[in-house]
Amino acid sequence: MLTKRNVYVFVFVVSVIGLLVVQYQYLRVGLGLARVQFSEKMDEARENIGQELSEVNSLTYTLGNTILKDTTEVRIGLDSLQKTSQFYLNDYITYQLGLSGIDAPFTYSLYSRDSTVYLGSIQPHINGEDILTYPIKIEGYLPELLEKEMVLELGFEDLNKYFMDQLKGLTIPGVIFLLAIIVVVIWVLRSFYWQRSIITTTNDFINNLTHELKTPVFSIGLASKILEGEVSEDKKPVVELIRRETDRLKTHIDKVLELASLESGKELMQFEELDFKPELQRIVEDFAMLAESERVDFSFHLEDGPYWIWAERFHLENVIENLLENAKKYADEPVIELKASLHRNKLWIAISDNGQGIAKEDQKKIFRKYYRVKNGNIHKVKGYGLGLAYVQKIIKMHRGTISVESEPGKGTTFTIALKMMNNG
Repeated sequence: MLTKRNVYVFVFVVSVIGLLVVQYQYLRVGLGLARVQFSEKMDEARENIGQELSEVNSLTYTLGNTILKDTTEVRIGLDSLQKTSQFYLNDYITYQLGLSGIDAPFTYSLYSRDSTVYLGSIQPHINGEDILTYPIKIEGYLPELLEKEMVLELGFEDLNKYFMDQLKGLTIPGVIFLLAIIVVVIWVLRSFYWQRSIITTTNDFINNLTHELKTPVFSIGLASKILEGEVSEDKKPVVELIRRETDRLKTHIDKVLELASLESGKELMQFEELDFKPELQRIVEDFAMLAESERVDFSFHLEDGPYWIWAERFHLENVIENLLENAKKYADEPVIELKASLHRNKLWIAISDNGQGIAKEDQKKIFRKYYRVKNGNIHKVKGYGLGLAYVQKIIKMHRGTISVESEPGKGTTFTIALKMMNNG
């Protein structure tokens, strides 16, 4: 089964492989450019070496004596003369290559066209597929002395290692950054799934705990109903208090269960094409009756016309009821107004109150789970900070939006926008 985790891991692996391929291609391009640059430098060095060896100077004179095996003008043996010529020519070639920006190890061989080798480098000069050779045709003094065409051949072995050293400033940082990206992504993924595991475990714990609480709450509610008809008049307020607090506790348990089940994805939302106008009419009329008994000033206005939306009836009703209950809680003498209107192919439901209001810095946080606006260290209205988190979750699942406008001391307005169906 293709889960989100598998998709993330697949994308991560493909991305790493892609980065490695790109890095490899850049390396190949870099090696190619290094070869071209090396050849250009060698052309310059070959020209300088060829020009120097065509003239009569101390180097060519020494080489000539070595080739002719003539020691009459020097007080050293032939072997010493040959060693001197090897080091002399080696140092000269090293100097010329350095002037052209080349410091790669090399070997050389000085020979004639008839394949007679007259002088070689200290390290044996060999030919092969892995060795790049650069012949330099010698003109002037030496060919005239021997009456033969002379060639100085330079050889470079394992230039790839040399080029890699030259590209070290690009490859090493690239590998380090790639490894850093891999480590960070793995750490982020592990942290993400670790947190998901904690959330899942927490939700399972909450589900189990709240389900265990529902049984005694139901028993207490049933016992209070039985007692209500049998106790004396002076005890009835106590029984009524027990029943009211039991209902309140049951409501909190249901809210926790609803939010936990929605976040875990275990509850299936049954969406349908729904005219929400009759449902909203019933909700506001029921709330109006409750408001009258509790001395709450409540008014509403529902624009004419059907409110066709794609909705889950039960949870959307809970959202409206939750916002109305909140509006009633946060004022000493509540004044509440609900307006429903149709505009730009959307159903707009605005619920306003005259409560204590919400500060600007708290407005972005009130939809977080467990967050409650602080009033010093005292919460006048008890709760767990789950209601608005549940409201936002449901509205998002309806592809709608919810916004808040509020100012401390001047009340609050929550506005819900839901997309209308075409046949509306």
